[in-house]
Amino acid sequence: MKSIQELTDLISAGGADSSLLEIYPQNKLEAQKSRYLELLERHRELFGDRSVMVVSTPGRTELGGNHTDHNHGNVLAGSVDLDSVCVVSASGDENVLVCSDGYEPIQQLLGDFEPRPAEKETTAALVRGILARFAALGYNTGGFCMNMNSEVLPGSGLSSSASVEVLIGTAVSELFNDGCTDFVEVARIGQFAENSYFGKACGLMDQVACAAGGVVGIDFLDPEAPVIKPVKYSFDEKGLDLMVTSVGSSHANLSDEYSAMPKEMRCAAAVLGAEVCRGITIQQLLENIPAVRKACGDRAVLRAFHFLNENERAAGQLEALEADALDRYLQLVRASGDSSFKYLQNIYLGTEPAEQGLSLALAFSEQFLAGEGACRVQGGGFAGTIQAYVPKKRVKGYIEIMESIFGEGCTHKLRIRNKPACRVL
Repeated sequence: MKSIQELTDLISAGGADSSLLEIYPQNKLEAQKSRYLELLERHRELFGDRSVMVVSTPGRTELGGNHTDHNHGNVLAGSVDLDSVCVVSASGDENVLVCSDGYEPIQQLLGDFEPRPAEKETTAALVRGILARFAALGYNTGGFCMNMNSEVLPGSGLSSSASVEVLIGTAVSELFNDGCTDFVEVARIGQFAENSYFGKACGLMDQVACAAGGVVGIDFLDPEAPVIKPVKYSFDEKGLDLMVTSVGSSHANLSDEYSAMPKEMRCAAAVLGAEVCRGITIQQLLENIPAVRKACGDRAVLRAFHFLNENERAAGQLEALEADALDRYLQLVRASGDSSFKYLQNIYLGTEPAEQGLSLALAFSEQFLAGEGACRVQGGGFAGTIQAYVPKKRVKGYIEIMESIFGEGCTHKLRIRNKPACRVL
């Protein structure tokens, strides 16, 4: 570890450029250097001169497998160049101090690991849960001081919470365990904190994608040992830009809606004698629809139907990228979006039909693309963003359409980040 001044001088002199360019494109290098320098100076202001390290974790974009991971299904995901960054140092005592731009500081005592209902759906709950899980698994822990900044905005559909979970977990691994914690273990620790402390029944896809780097197919048939298969693919080289559009609504306060999806799928599976939908077939579902409707309701039938087909689609998307079959891949993307809207039903809240930002974005994206590229809901749904594959020659026009509806700056190009969650400096 180096002092704040040593890292400041290193970055200012260009000595960290090669490390930063493994994460950020050349045209963002100077902005990122300024960001890192500000974080280092802020750490000095908050905690004094210390030996520190800098850690970065990407956000993620779900490319296929909408709400399949929590029922042991297949997903396809990619890490993106919008990331969370922290400067962290050992506190030398039992105090854990976490500061983040725009939020109240978090202060906890190491060893105080009991979940607190008042912390539900807060970063404080994630910090407490991550430390509790590291300790329970026999890893070293300690007090630390951290200040962070995230470009993965809450409610963006790029997994801001998972990015922060992996950031904290990676920092604890690097600071107290010589970075030896496997990235899948860090992902599972983040999922545990989100499930048991934050109060959201998420699967493991978000955390694995934020930890792994690049484009990965993940098979959760055995959630304790997910099979992760990387694939190298550049949409950019194929003349497509991967775009996300924020519709101006947030994922905040939607935990109950997200939790209902795995709950209803599992309910349908239970009627058929299975724990999760990965253990049933379309034919079994068809033969038992009256029983499932009676026990779980019609929406559970539809969500199980979505899962069974989406699980195959996600595997098919991976195969299409491996075979460089772009047209087939885009066809599956469109089918995923169609199924999410009609059967998974995570595009808008049935209780608030007047607010349908995602529906608007999808409708006018399809109208604009007119059969080129593809679009679908991005991530969890109900709020946040949509995803679109837009021919480069039409990107300017696409941005103009989206901004006319949702405001200036609503649409962004995503770049796949191949570097995993890591200590940068």
